[in-house]
Order: sequence, then structure tokens, then C-alpha cells
Amino acid sequence: MAVKRVKPKQMASKGGKVIRRRAVGSRLVSATGPTFIRLTVSWVQQNGVPFDTTGFFARLYQGNRIVQTAAFDRFGVVRFSRVPTLTDVTYTIRVIDQNGVQFRQRTIPAGVQTYSIIG
Repeated sequence: MAVKRVKPKQMASKGGKVIRRRAVGSRLVSATGPTFIRLTVSWVQQNGVPFDTTGFFARLYQGNRIVQTAAFDRFGVVRFSRVPTLTDVTYTIRVIDQNGVQFRQRTIPAGVQTYSIIG
């Protein structure tokens, strides 16, 4: 039940305008720390296209203790709002449909911001 995603155009259209000029000699500040502030998990096919995960949810466990349950959006992404990144422990994620059938179970290692379930 995957949705075909449209790729952006390779080249920008003509007639664009400059919104803001960058001062010559300025440096970009390198970011330190995580990009994502909460643990984010995506569920994708072998070719990288996300599944349509309407009605699915995930349970996150630390050992035998349930940490949080969160619902997937329709683009194959679930965000655990109670789990800051970079994770400091190993988690187990179980993907379950609306009827209670478990589809996948994976182990998320410590030290990550995002994780992808492939297949």
C-alpha cells in the first residue's frame, strides 16, 4: 500500500529572484548536537519509498518496560515525544496495526536520532 512519491524538478525554473544576499566572507556555523530532538522512526520499502501506515502504531520498549506508544502518520513516520536524542539506551520497537497484529519488531541501538525499518 505504498504511495508513489513525486520527485522535485532537477533545475529551478527561470525568472527566480534573489531574496537575500549573503555577505562576502561570512562563515557558516557548524551545527553541534543532534538534528532531531526526539526519536523518529520511519518504515520504508526496500527501494526507500515509505509505506502508507495509516492505522499503524508503534510501541517502544526498554527491556520489558514500555516507554511510549505512538501512532504512525500516513507517510511512514512515527515520533516518540518522550525519548530525547541521542538515545542513551537500546530500545525495542514493535509495529502493530489497528487490529493488534504485530508486523515488525526491531532493536534500536543506543546513540541514534532516527531509525528506519526497511521492509
